[in-house]
Order: sequence, then structure tokens, then C-alpha cells
Amino acid sequence: MNTKSVIQTSGIAFGTSGARGLVVDFAPEVCAAFSIAFAQSIKNEFAFNTMAIAIDNRPSSFDIAKACAAGLKQLNIDVVYYGVVPTPALAYTAMQDNMPCIMVTGSHIPFDRNGLKFYRPDGEITKQDEQAILTADFDFTDLNLAYISLPTSDKAKSAYTARYTNLFNEVTLAGKRVGIYEHSSAGRDIYKLLFEQLGAEVICLGRSDEFIPIDTEAVSDEDKQRAKEWVSEYCLDMLFSTDGDGDRPLVAGEDGEWLRGDILGLLCSQALSIEALATPVSCNTAIELSGSFKTVTRTKIGSPYVIEAFAELNKTYARVAGFEANGGYLLASDFEFNGKALKALPTRDAVLPALIVATMGDSIASLQKGLPQRFTASDRLKDFATEKSKVLIVELSENPNVLLESIGLGKVKSVCKTDGLRLTAETGDIVHLRPSGNAPELRCYAESKSEQTALNLIKSVFSQIQSRKL
Repeated sequence: MNTKSVIQTSGIAFGTSGARGLVVDFAPEVCAAFSIAFAQSIKNEFAFNTMAIAIDNRPSSFDIAKACAAGLKQLNIDVVYYGVVPTPALAYTAMQDNMPCIMVTGSHIPFDRNGLKFYRPDGEITKQDEQAILTADFDFTDLNLAYISLPTSDKAKSAYTARYTNLFNEVTLAGKRVGIYEHSSAGRDIYKLLFEQLGAEVICLGRSDEFIPIDTEAVSDEDKQRAKEWVSEYCLDMLFSTDGDGDRPLVAGEDGEWLRGDILGLLCSQALSIEALATPVSCNTAIELSGSFKTVTRTKIGSPYVIEAFAELNKTYARVAGFEANGGYLLASDFEFNGKALKALPTRDAVLPALIVATMGDSIASLQKGLPQRFTASDRLKDFATEKSKVLIVELSENPNVLLESIGLGKVKSVCKTDGLRLTAETGDIVHLRPSGNAPELRCYAESKSEQTALNLIKSVFSQIQSRKL
């Protein structure tokens, strides 16, 4: 078998972050081909004979990990297996040990899908690295999974916990009541211990034996209601959760309202005294309006694009970070915080922004009120073919006023095609359409002077699309 031909015919493709596809397409030889191609693509840059692997709680993830390990075995690469841990825990630990790693996770995408995320010894791969994997041309033999054993090491859990317990102390969250919505998150066995070691009283909620694909940019009505009920019932100061692989946070304050990820990232960046930010075009314009940063670079959606922007920013600024609308926080620089060393972690992390906001003196609601009052919303049309999305966006790009006029916003003030089609109306309202990079879905983002207006804009756009008026 050959890595290039197996990958090309697999049905598995790179999206905004990682290689994703249907579980049925992740055959053992496909998993092996990806792991071998990844190792081969970086062998001239890094010396290594061991690679780390971890998984999320999807039922298919362990078998995929075994197949990846079988592929690496053919290259005489040893595997250290960290079990079910958050993606940032795997990435952080592997970086400290100067080794590459693979995370088996489909993140927030539907249950019938899964994925692979790849990390070099210096952090998450870029889009150029993805191409190197896709074009790697290496022959391998039939796999023998019967001889693959993956004993679990707890090192990643311990290292990731210590990253934050060392940054704060045992009374940092004293007097705080924190709820952890565990569901099927890969970090659910870490978060309770972590928050308790920082002094909080922790209430664990909503643990599930079935995998739940939570999307932090499109929180379900059920989870919105749960948050309000739990915060009220348990008198919580904060409710914390993540997506499936623990790299995207969900944070609610004492009012039970889930905080938008880009607002969480903005608050965190202010508290860390970040000088330069890289953030996707879909994030709230309150970032620039806040006047908190020396420079803000807008990128395509997806952590690889944010990471690519870090290289230039790190040349000029000492404190560089980024975040996405989903709340995932990426730290590009090493610096001191609270008089302690905080190491860079250039991949999405859910815990850092949550802890930073939890340790700030004011309530989450009052922190939000101190920001420029711009509100964003996002949602998706499921089972909307990617090609159909692309055709729609091309058509609307030719006459963007058609979309805005159909939903009552009038004329277009500016057009941004950095990623999909982002239209700013003369009213200041923003509507942004793009195909999902991970699933057959059409994403819509909106920004306005109130959250309800932003939500209504999305509903109006989807109504126009579904009624075929666009």
C-alpha cells in the first residue's frame, strides 16, 4: 500500500482544523497512512523516535488510535498513549517533551464522524504541513493490529493540570461555586480536580455515557435552558464546559447565559495584557473597538490560519495570542503572569480563558458590560452540501445587496471575502456566510447592536435560503 494513494481515495479531508470524515471511512489502512505520512513529512525537520497519541470519548476513537500506532510501528516509532484527555493536554505535554503527537477526535462534529489532529514538536501543524501530509509518498505493508498494545500513561493529565495549578494557588477560587457540565468531554475527569485544587467548590453536572457533539458556536436550546436551571439551582458563580475534545470552552456566569467565545477571548486577552492578537474574521468587532491591543490581525477561520499569523506578530511583540469565535484560546508567547511563567500553547485551549475570567474580581455579566456593546450570533444549516454552499456564496458575491435587502438591512457598506462572504451593511450590522470546513453545513454569523437582532438576522438569512428566495 502507498500513503498517497490510500489517503487520496479515503474520503477523509482536511477541514478548518484536522482531517475529518465519516467513521466508516477511517479504515485501519487509512489511519495508518495518515500517521505514516505525518511522520515522514516532518522527519527532515525534527529528530524523534516516539510519538504521543490521545483520544476523545467517541466509541470509534480507540480503534483509530490503534491503527495509527500500527502504522507508526512500521517506521519503528514508539507510541506513548495518554488515553482520553483534552487536545490541549496532549499538545502541551508533547511540546514539553519535544515530540510530535496525534489526537483522535471529531471535536464537535456529528456522531457518525471522527478525525485526526496533528502536532509537530513545536505545535499545531499549518496548512502547508497539511499539504505535505497529503503528498507524502511512502509504501507500507499490511497491518497487524493484534500485536498493538496501548497502555495508558497519566502524564498528560498531570502535566496539563500542573500548568494551571502552578499559575495560581490553592485559594485563588476560594468561595466560588463552579459547575462543570461534563457530558462526554474528553477533559471531564480533569476539570473537577483542577478547579478544586484552586479552591472552588465544584458541582459536576450532566455526565453522559453517550457521545454528545456539542458545538460552542451553536449551543442548543436545551443546553441554554440547562445552564439557566443549573446556575439557579446550585447558586453557581460560573458554569464551565467544553466541546468534545476540550479545546473550545463554554462559560456562563451567575445569570446562566453562555458567554460568546470571542467575548471570552477578548476578556482573557485584556487580563493577560496581550499586545498583538490574531483572530478570524468571524470574531466580534468589539476587539478593535476596545482599543486594548497594539495590533489585530484578521485571518481565515481555523486555528492553522491563526497560527500562521503568529510568526509575523512574534517578530515585533512580546505578548502574542489569538482566539476564535468558538472560544478556543491560542497562546503564542512565553511570558510571566501572576509572577509565574506561562508557557506558550499555540493550539486551542478551553481552560486558560475560563480560569482567567473566573479569577477576575467582577462578575462575568459586569465584565461584559465594560466592553463595546457589539453582539454576535452564529448557527448552521445542517445537511447543506458544501458544493451547494459554495455556489450560493458565488452567486451572492456577484450582487451582495440582494442578501441584505432581502432581510431588511438595505445597502452594503463593505464586502470581505477573506473566508466566505462577510457583508457589512450601512446600518453597521454584519452578516457572514461560509461553508463548514468539517461537515456538510452552511455556517452563518451575524453581528449587531443587540443579541436578539443578531439572532433574528441569522433566522432571516436561513429563511430566505430555505425558501429558495436566494
